[in-house]
Amino acid sequence: MSDFADPLNESRPPRPVAVIDIGTSSIRMAVAELHESGAVRTLETLAQGVSLGKDTFTSGEIARSTIEDCVRVLKRFRQTLEEYRITNPDQIRVVATSAVREAANRLAFLDRIYVATGFSVEAIDTAEVHRITYRSIQPQLRDSPDLMNAQVVITEVGGGSTELLLVESGEVAYSHSYRLGSLRLHEALSGYRASPEKVRELMESQIRRTLEGLPQHVDSQARSEMIALGGDMRFAARELLENWDPHTLARISVTELGALAYAILELTPDEVVHRFRVTYQQAETLGPAILVYLELARLLDLDRVLISNANLRDGLLQEMGTENLWTDDFRNQIVRSALELGRKYRFDEKHAVHVAQLSKTLFAALAAEHQLDDRAELILQIAALLHEIGAYVNQSSSHKHSMYLILNSELFGLTKEDLTLVALVARYHRRATPKPTHPYYGNLDRDQRVAVSKMAAILRIADALDTSRSQQVGEIGCQIEAGRLVITVSGLTDVSVEQLAMRQAHTLFEEIFGLRVLLRAGSR
Repeated sequence: MSDFADPLNESRPPRPVAVIDIGTSSIRMAVAELHESGAVRTLETLAQGVSLGKDTFTSGEIARSTIEDCVRVLKRFRQTLEEYRITNPDQIRVVATSAVREAANRLAFLDRIYVATGFSVEAIDTAEVHRITYRSIQPQLRDSPDLMNAQVVITEVGGGSTELLLVESGEVAYSHSYRLGSLRLHEALSGYRASPEKVRELMESQIRRTLEGLPQHVDSQARSEMIALGGDMRFAARELLENWDPHTLARISVTELGALAYAILELTPDEVVHRFRVTYQQAETLGPAILVYLELARLLDLDRVLISNANLRDGLLQEMGTENLWTDDFRNQIVRSALELGRKYRFDEKHAVHVAQLSKTLFAALAAEHQLDDRAELILQIAALLHEIGAYVNQSSSHKHSMYLILNSELFGLTKEDLTLVALVARYHRRATPKPTHPYYGNLDRDQRVAVSKMAAILRIADALDTSRSQQVGEIGCQIEAGRLVITVSGLTDVSVEQLAMRQAHTLFEEIFGLRVLLRAGSR
């Protein structure tokens, strides 16, 4: 998907860039121009098959021969980029997904690629995949009022995993990565001696078991649509529809999709290559991939599937044209995801939202003291929203339970590193001062440890301000004077309850910032 800008309306020439996606079965590159207006114009796309996923998902590591295959492919891509005069590192982004991320020799692979080609490869985690995927499909959602008003499940079945986003009214409500990939399915059953029908039944059973928890996140009373991404479904669209325009969403009935999946699964990979003119690597995984999409549509009780031409590279190109990835829209998506997680664990939403707002106010007032960036502000906000979800497990040591639940959850847009920081800030909203011997905290570098302590100290103050859970402390003023943080509560004459809570919450704040905390009532 590309937007075409009029160069005559721009003061600066377009910037040539490239993105490379190292996937489970192929390496793909897109060369494009980024226009001053933010539009992206794709100039060329290239793809070459590799066996990364087969190595990782069978032996746990990437074979030496496969690494050298990747080196040869990337060297050819480098030559192409030189022809486009794309040579500076800031013009190129190279990412790798699950096949590299899960490999035991991942670092050796990344180092070999860098030494041989100069490419610095990012092994992106699922949170980044979800964020980039959402950016790639977002323009099509915005252009369709029907989709903006529907509950939309966006999914892509890769070789190693199935990525899923649930979007409601244009906002991400839920995201998850299932350990269910076409190559994993194929490899798991490749040595199974049985009829094609029996193998298909085993695949269907495994798919259903893996996806069985999905319906609880989907409102069965709301109108639902499913948008499928990925090369396997683009193949299905071209096979089942005449003259499909890739710039539009294809519409295929579940019945048609089922017939195609079953027909492919009846054939050997050699027969699939001969009949459908695909590569042998795609022939091995084509049937299992389409079967996952089919079972997902059936699970959601849909009668049709929409297919988009959007892909990871589209999202990567759009991000390269965006100066600030943490836009207000993106931040809102993360907050929405956190609220959904909180509701899952039946948190006190009014209290959590109010504490998060107080945390933001304190963060802004203390900017000169903490010197943290906007990303830290968002991490603090999310930690404030989720600081009490551990009570769902047990009130005793609920702060530790909160950390555990956050660490083992998925929040749209947050990496594992971000999630760890959120979990630790929530863990330290009460009780013990952070110590290097504590799990996870001790593994952080010094800057991260200090940031966690600063954010946790602010969260403790914010939580104390709503100790009554009545949200009566609304507007506050903050002033630093004579070694004290003076917090004035507007509209209240009695803050004795909050002052008592502050006596228990101020210790960490004083240790970190060197400021005593004074809470006083303002005039009505």
